[in-house]
Amino acid sequence: MQAVILAGGKGTRLRPYTTVLPKPLMPIGEMPILEVVLRQLKQSGFTKATLAVSHLAELIEAFCGDGSRFGIELSYSRETKPLSTAGPMKLIKGLDQTFVTMNGDLLTTLDFSELVRFHKEKGADATIAIHRRSVRIDYGVVETDDDGALVGYTEKPEYHYRVSMGVNVFEPGVLEFIEEGETLGIPDLMLRLKDAGKKVITFESPCLWFDIGRLEDYDEAVDVFEERRGEFLVEPGG
Repeated sequence: MQAVILAGGKGTRLRPYTTVLPKPLMPIGEMPILEVVLRQLKQSGFTKATLAVSHLAELIEAFCGDGSRFGIELSYSRETKPLSTAGPMKLIKGLDQTFVTMNGDLLTTLDFSELVRFHKEKGADATIAIHRRSVRIDYGVVETDDDGALVGYTEKPEYHYRVSMGVNVFEPGVLEFIEEGETLGIPDLMLRLKDAGKKVITFESPCLWFDIGRLEDYDEAVDVFEERRGEFLVEPGG
């Protein structure tokens, strides 16, 4: 199996750290988050991965090399201009079989092989890995009508959503829906596929999942990884 790892973002919400260090190389324990991702992909049966890089790409390439120390064959695709999250896929050669795309800054216990199995079993063109997330508003939320009259008042409500994990499975045919050099995000690609009658489904997992794009999420991810490391990585001899 092959994966595309999106590792070109600037990580602006983690500045000033990401001014000198690309977000996928932010440390989780004693290793960068990207190393955790690569080792997980190897454990799940992936043999190849392409890193779509841009911001501080030379640091990522220097650290990861050809991937041999992680047990996975690595190649690189450099953007000459920002292409968002779906656009870079059009630049990558050899995506002629089912492949996974994922952000390079995720810490998760998602079973990637089970995700791919589900995708193939359902005969989907695209599958979005989703996770349940709760958001608490630390204020009293006031609802009014157009004249400002009170309609509702809820103290510190909590809302529940199904959110994208930043991990997707695609069939090669989806690349036909991306123009050469087009700046296109994966959400827009998914809607484009849906409007064209393609089968776009979701896979919900109760796994652990952290997007380290915000400092508070990053700090929590570091703590959880240290406490529950064995759920993220199979140690040698384990």
